[in-house]
Amino acid sequence: MKTLRPPYAEAVTEADVHAAALQYVRKVSGFRQPAAHNQQIFDEAVERIAAATRELLDGLVVRTPGRSTTAEPGSGSVPHH
Repeated sequence: MKTLRPPYAEAVTEADVHAAALQYVRKVSGFRQPAAHNQQIFDEAVERIAAATRELLDGLVVRTPGRSTTAEPGSGSVPHH
């Protein structure tokens, strides 16, 4: 899983956030693709994890080592739909 915050990622897309959420849910559930009877809860989990990831990235303040400046809150944000 790649890091989704500055300085490791300049621009984080909605696709990046969704991919990270999907990878997390797959790892935790042990399913690459859930059975039909688990699809809804699987998809809901991916969306909730993606929302939590957006919230985290929007709230992070990243201090650059050796510099006195900080990133503005939300600098790692992604577009919301």
